Amino acid sequence: MKPFTERVVKIIQSIPPGQVMTYGQIASLAGSPRAARQVVRILHSMSEKYKLPWHRVLNSKGEIGFGDEEQAMTQRLSLEAEGVDFIGNNRIELEEYRYLPEHIQ
Repeated sequence: MKPFTERVVKIIQSIPPGQVMTYGQIASLAGSPRAARQVVRILHSMSEKYKLPWHRVLNSKGEIGFGDEEQAMTQRLSLEAEGVDFIGNNRIELEEYRYLPEHIQ
């Protein structure tokens, strides 16, 4: 596994229940601020293998990024089960739920 990918996996694994991070935030913390789309690909290809809490990752507006209605609903229900409240259909208040890790090992 490439170092960036390894860091992304560790960061996503570290997101506690009831909190979220954005794709760009993860990319930046992993050392490549412009690699948000790469974070999306890593989530898509490695969530099952590494049991990543994929539902805790949102876009920069605090919105669910899935166009697929079923996946979006699964993500929303998973976050609500952890105590995350939504504003409207698929958006949360990032300032309230954003995870800001001090560092990732």
